[in-house]
Amino acid sequence: MTINRMALQATVHCLTGCAIGEVLGMVIATVAGWGNLASIVLATALAFPFGYSLTLRPLVPELGLRRAARIALAADTVSIVVMEIVDNGFVLVVPGALDATLGDPLFWWSLAVGLALAFVAAFPVNRALIARGRGHAVAHAHHH
Repeated sequence: MTINRMALQATVHCLTGCAIGEVLGMVIATVAGWGNLASIVLATALAFPFGYSLTLRPLVPELGLRRAARIALAADTVSIVVMEIVDNGFVLVVPGALDATLGDPLFWWSLAVGLALAFVAAFPVNRALIARGRGHAVAHAHHH
């Protein structure tokens, strides 16, 4: 597998977990009527476990939870951090995005564009990590 393909797969994988956590967090916070800071904190807090869980799932049966968790942390942390900074940064600068309700297209548009920009930002990060034998290269070594 080429390095670009591995980086693409790693970034799609990370985006999937981040998107699940981000969307769930923003929906919960919006429905609950929480403020902007609480919305961002919850969305970010949920992005990490969902992102890690996608790496953990195939590794746990082979390696056990403890070793799989160490690998998931090494594989995903930098990518998730980059995605969260870019995604939340974008949503913060779009006027009215954090105040939008679930029925407002601005809510979904800003979240989707923020995640797309996060993907673009995380791809070169994942590629650089994989080129150095880090990031998802570590998790990939354990996949059959």
